[in-house]
Amino acid sequence: MAWAVLVVSGVLETVWAAALSASRGFTRVGPTIVFAGTLVLSMGGLAYALRAIPVGTGYAVWVGIGALGTAVVGMVALGEPANAGRLFCLVLIVAGVVGLKVVH
Repeated sequence: MAWAVLVVSGVLETVWAAALSASRGFTRVGPTIVFAGTLVLSMGGLAYALRAIPVGTGYAVWVGIGALGTAVVGMVALGEPANAGRLFCLVLIVAGVVGLKVVH
């Protein structure tokens, strides 16, 4: 259960990061509300998961999922570059996250 909550919390990190960008420095109300809500849910899920998963593993997985998701949103929805070097680095993040789960 802790791992599922951790994955969902990592996805929510992607949502709050995108909402933070869309809030334009907290000048837009809708994205600011989405940011605040998903930030609380993401942190709460991380806190819950860390009761069963070591902090080093849990935090690294949470950040990795959030970073990967945010980079994908940037490339797909915001027109950020999707060159081979960037994609290779994202594959390395996925490998690290999967590796941490496997060795846990």
